[in-house]
Amino acid sequence: MATLEVIRFQQHEPHVPDLDSPEMVGWVASRVAKELPAIVWATGQTWGEANLWAHYLTEHLSAQTVMASMKHLASYAQWLEAEGVDWWHFPEKKSDRCLFMFRSALVAARDTQEIAPSTASARMAAVLRFYRWAHASSLIDRDGLKWGDREVSVKTTSNFGLERTVRVISSELHIANRKVKGGFRLEGGVFPVTEEGRRKIQAFADMNASEELSLMLAIGFGSGLRLGSICNLKVATLEHAAIDPVTGWRRIDVGPAARPPVATKLGVNGKVPFWDELHARALEYAASPRRLKRQAKAPPECRGLLFLNRNGDPYTQGAVTTEICRLRAEALGAGVQVFRDFYFHRSRATFATQLMRVALKALPVSDAVDLVREACLHASVDTTMGYVKFIEHSKAMMESADAFTEAFLGSPKREATCE
Repeated sequence: MATLEVIRFQQHEPHVPDLDSPEMVGWVASRVAKELPAIVWATGQTWGEANLWAHYLTEHLSAQTVMASMKHLASYAQWLEAEGVDWWHFPEKKSDRCLFMFRSALVAARDTQEIAPSTASARMAAVLRFYRWAHASSLIDRDGLKWGDREVSVKTTSNFGLERTVRVISSELHIANRKVKGGFRLEGGVFPVTEEGRRKIQAFADMNASEELSLMLAIGFGSGLRLGSICNLKVATLEHAAIDPVTGWRRIDVGPAARPPVATKLGVNGKVPFWDELHARALEYAASPRRLKRQAKAPPECRGLLFLNRNGDPYTQGAVTTEICRLRAEALGAGVQVFRDFYFHRSRATFATQLMRVALKALPVSDAVDLVREACLHASVDTTMGYVKFIEHSKAMMESADAFTEAFLGSPKREATCE
């Protein structure tokens, strides 16, 4: 599948020291080298047009914004490969055009809760921005856009009551960011899985997934780390894990200020709980012949990473997502239905929900919220409070269902439990 790589880009300009001897032309670095995201097809070829767009974006936007746009475009590239469709496929029939097919796939994924509504909306918008740039740069057919655009007027009112009208471009491919009805969702628009579901997912992964993915899932369920942080986890991070004198938990340092640094969302620094059993398993894997062989192939700057692929390169989130998709298909074929709507970020929601549930039994609500917020590195307390509301909502729904069963069906009331 297509992957998103990060390359070290150095722009050069020709330099002719002697105009009478043009054969002496040399190349001189004109700008400071920078990291640039690049999409590589499964064949090993780069997607030149998309990577040119990434270079264009770096001249105008922050590195974080560029990476977010390229992640969406990489997901589109993976879909193109899976469907066997070219990115310039625009036949006469609209429904058969690549962008319209991709929009339908995103809407279906949103409706089945495979991706959040905000993700579907942002992904389609990023892909459209790429195509508009490619059209303006004459990299695709000049005969006109292959979808309908229109200008719309949007009125906004300031805090002082002043109205302002802004004209924006709206596309027929736009996906509205509407919440899917039915259920209370947590950060990222996801549900946690039950403890029984977690055990089934982990057991199936231990038997059928790669050793790396199995351990990644265990870390996701056991620490709540995001996938990006897990891919960037260092062996030294685990070796330096310290025991918290208050809770007795083992904690690891993550964030740009940690030594060694571990990537986190928005560059948040913190200490994440890491249970002894999980810590021992991760260190055992770090010293295993399987990983050491991969480490030997890795460039010096990557050898400290816990997770390396068979070529000695760092794992990307796209590669992990692809393996999760394959594992899900295999699990559903084997009748393990808990995998039907599972994807990696649900491991984080599961960890935070279980931690909050235990904390609420032992601590006041405010202290429980502080504990979970610190463990999950939430930037806002509102995000953490969502888990309290979810637990209360789940309990209320179960009690209502029990009351209905007892009143209308005459069945005995079960003991209210909420995994």
